[in-house]
Amino acid sequence: MKHKVSFLGLGVMGYPMAGYLARAGHDVTVYNRTSARADQWVEEHGGRSASSAQAAAGGSAFVFCCVGNDDDLRSVTLGEKGAFRAMQKGSVFVDHTTTSAKIAMELHAEAERRGFGFIDAPVSGGQAGAENGQLTVMIGGDEAPAARAAPLIDCFAKMQARLGGPGSGQQTKMVNQICIAGIVQGLSEALHFAGKSGLDPKAVVEVISKGAAQSWQMDNRAATMVDGVFDYGFAVNWMRKDLGYVLSEARENGAHLPLTALVDQFYSEVQAMGGGRWDTSSLIVPLEKYGSR
Repeated sequence: MKHKVSFLGLGVMGYPMAGYLARAGHDVTVYNRTSARADQWVEEHGGRSASSAQAAAGGSAFVFCCVGNDDDLRSVTLGEKGAFRAMQKGSVFVDHTTTSAKIAMELHAEAERRGFGFIDAPVSGGQAGAENGQLTVMIGGDEAPAARAAPLIDCFAKMQARLGGPGSGQQTKMVNQICIAGIVQGLSEALHFAGKSGLDPKAVVEVISKGAAQSWQMDNRAATMVDGVFDYGFAVNWMRKDLGYVLSEARENGAHLPLTALVDQFYSEVQAMGGGRWDTSSLIVPLEKYGSR
């Protein structure tokens, strides 16, 4: 079944995700703060662009969103020209932004009060996953709107699952980021150690990647880390934003995350070196810098 849908936010993730919805035959209206980006999307995929989130959302059965952070999400939903002003009763708002669990719960309650559904549905897979339609989507919220949105999410996802009530998707994304932070730091230290030992790091990875040390990060980032190439999508600035949500949530739920807090500080060192826009595998850079002393 084809639907009238809207997509708010056409960054490196939202742009291709909206494209997959259009490719599947849905009638897509897009909104982006930089209108030239929306115009480019329409030229490539068809559909139409709107001048505000409110204008984009009007009349849509599903409104998808992928913006930057809590403040951006609050603006695009509850702001002066926010989407919630135009959401029709019975429609579903699908938020793919990585945010705090707190705002997901807040917006779920507000949507319920206004008579439409809200699910928090952050994604994992990075820019490549979005471009290839191979994202993993972690969903929190009520079962009925999640089930209704599932066929549309399938347009750009290889895996989706509802983990529980409002905020559960965001909390699951936090688990995901905890895992990534620890793995990338471990891989960075391993490659640094291999080089200091006089070994060929790439040859070492070729061997150990066939055993228990294997990981997605090793398979996809080890070689470029050795080469000092850090332009593969998800930036340090965004990871620090995500880890900030993780550590804030941990303070509330009592989780003890010493490694995550430490890696967050290592990422702050990367930022101080001017690497805020480098991808997350750049954790190796401070090690190489300090190890050369």
